[in-house]
Amino acid sequence: MDYFFYCRDKAGTGDLRKQVVEQHWSFMDGFEPAMTARGPTLGADGKPTGSMHIVDLPDRAAADHFAYGEPYAKAGVYDEIFFHRWNNALGGTMWTFAGDRDAPKFLIFATGKPGMTETRHGLLEAHRAYFRDNGYLEKFVFRGPLQSDDGVEWLGSAMAIQLPDRAAVDAMLAAEPYVRAGLYDRVEIHPWRFGGRQ
Repeated sequence: MDYFFYCRDKAGTGDLRKQVVEQHWSFMDGFEPAMTARGPTLGADGKPTGSMHIVDLPDRAAADHFAYGEPYAKAGVYDEIFFHRWNNALGGTMWTFAGDRDAPKFLIFATGKPGMTETRHGLLEAHRAYFRDNGYLEKFVFRGPLQSDDGVEWLGSAMAIQLPDRAAVDAMLAAEPYVRAGLYDRVEIHPWRFGGRQ
């Protein structure tokens, strides 16, 4: 089962991140066949502000090991580690994405308000149609719901999309059915780029 991880950097740990980067890459190399996507979120200065990974893992215990056994986490780079089970709605990976690798991309992850699973089910077709009918599908690197460990409860959404700027992301989300219905408690949007050894 896939798990979505977002790890937010502590302020002032940029030098520490650089010191540990080779250990981080080596750790991730062992999971590469199981990965859907990986890469850092970026600040206005283009420097990393966090790390995102989507990895196929057997269970929650394996997800805990991945999250807290990873070298950046062990070295103290991260201020917050967020992860949930995730479902790959598009079926592809960042390596099969047909868009421009170097064009601007944004990571969007949103935590749902409690008790919204049934409401979300009722809006699912409208949600899918919105992205399809407005030309967004081919712009997604990945997209899918965050879920409880048993896969029953909807907990939010995580996606990455290629769009020209933050204003275009805001415009997309403003009219999206889940957003308009108030399903989300919090929505985060971060500039993001493909990660791994370049």
